[in-house]
Amino acid sequence: MSEDTSKREPNLTDQMQIRLEKLEEYERRNLNPFDEVRYKVTSDSATIRDNFEAMEGKSVSLAGRLMNRRGMGKASFADLRDRSGTIQLFVRINNLGEETYADWQSLDIGDWIGVRGEVMRTQRGEVSVRVSEYTLLAKALRPLPEKHHGLRDVDTRYRQRYLDLIANPETLDTFRKRSLLIAGIRRFLDERGFLEVETPILNLIPGGAAARPFITHHNALDIDLYLRISPELYLKQLIIGGMDKVYEIGRQFRNEGMSVRHNPEFTMLELYEAFADYHDIMCLTEEMINTQALALCGGEQVKWQGRDINLSLPFRRLSMNEAIREATGIDFSQIETYEEARSLAEERELHVEPHWMRGDIINLFFETYVEENLIQPTFIYDYPIEISPLTKRKPGQPDVAERFELFINGQEIANAYSELNDPRDQRKRFETQLKKRALGDEEAGFMDEDYCLALEYGLPPTGGLGVGIDRLTMLLTDSDSIRDVLLFPTMKPRFDTTAGVE
Repeated sequence: MSEDTSKREPNLTDQMQIRLEKLEEYERRNLNPFDEVRYKVTSDSATIRDNFEAMEGKSVSLAGRLMNRRGMGKASFADLRDRSGTIQLFVRINNLGEETYADWQSLDIGDWIGVRGEVMRTQRGEVSVRVSEYTLLAKALRPLPEKHHGLRDVDTRYRQRYLDLIANPETLDTFRKRSLLIAGIRRFLDERGFLEVETPILNLIPGGAAARPFITHHNALDIDLYLRISPELYLKQLIIGGMDKVYEIGRQFRNEGMSVRHNPEFTMLELYEAFADYHDIMCLTEEMINTQALALCGGEQVKWQGRDINLSLPFRRLSMNEAIREATGIDFSQIETYEEARSLAEERELHVEPHWMRGDIINLFFETYVEENLIQPTFIYDYPIEISPLTKRKPGQPDVAERFELFINGQEIANAYSELNDPRDQRKRFETQLKKRALGDEEAGFMDEDYCLALEYGLPPTGGLGVGIDRLTMLLTDSDSIRDVLLFPTMKPRFDTTAGVE
């Protein structure tokens, strides 16, 4: 088609202008591709390749995106990418006719097409489809990223994830694995008698974790509500109600900093099992992760950013005090007072917040000297009671909570407790959290009267677990940033979203 430069729109690239002119030509011929509403698909590229001997010579219909073109004579080749991969198309003027073949030659890379034809193998041995007819299903008005170089600009990859998925097959593979991981976890828990449930995302109180919440307002009730930071308190109410094993996989929201490990909204698995403690949950956690590694990675050894990670059972177990003692030589079981703990922190020039207690300082030593060095899977257990307001005390050690966290690659993957079920103790813990808020701790919890009321009806001994799905996906897909495993990570807007709004 000739190009009329006088009709160019100044804000369009040359390629876009040419594509628009092709679309206008189709419309003049009553061939508008956007009028197509459906296309019957009978097979896909992977099925044809995997079952070629049985399908050779049979007629199939496929639909996908045109990704490559070769040859401009009376016969040509092209690549069609569909949901399962890519397959070669063999197109001849003798099969389509002159006019239709000319239209075929005018297609652009990125156009969506449907094809019908016969399964064949070329003289070079490549499985292909000999096209007998095709339909243009949607016209791509913008050119795709250049095929051979992929899409490497990080900002574009995250903002326009669809381009990343088109241009970088490894990205598509990552998100397929993420989907399979979530399905595998569901299957693992369902087979063990857990029930999947749903709890509110809009909460009256941001409970169940120490984090700064997002706040919104409900106009009809004229009250502030919080996007949930954890479903914990609702899920434990279901245990009180007699649902012995429950879990939820869903989005949580925390109004905190962003990094390669943190996104304001993220996906978490949270589960609770009646009549279990944190030792039982440790066993469940390592078995679940080991099972998913075998399914997704084909073995217990996985690579993450050049490191070999061994996910074979059992994972290492180490108390927090033991871990700190190994790293620093300090035995906090002998440090009984806040003053002694603070003095040790000052000796090492560690900053102590005004609202902190002895347990907060112990945790500071752990985060400073231990956490980043926990490369192989390690359960760190027996946390200070002051930083575990929803956790049962360890018998005989009232300053220790029956809590563990799982660390891999120096980052927390899971957090779990033997759940506190004494309503009197729980109320005191909430009151302590209120005091910390008054001293400036914006992540300290609120008093939850509804949860205290529920506890008074009796919560049986219960083990609970939270697993960061995004971080686990990072591990099993060798991804170094949480943005690489979130289809649409939170980003600062590129354009003024209030433009034109008065």
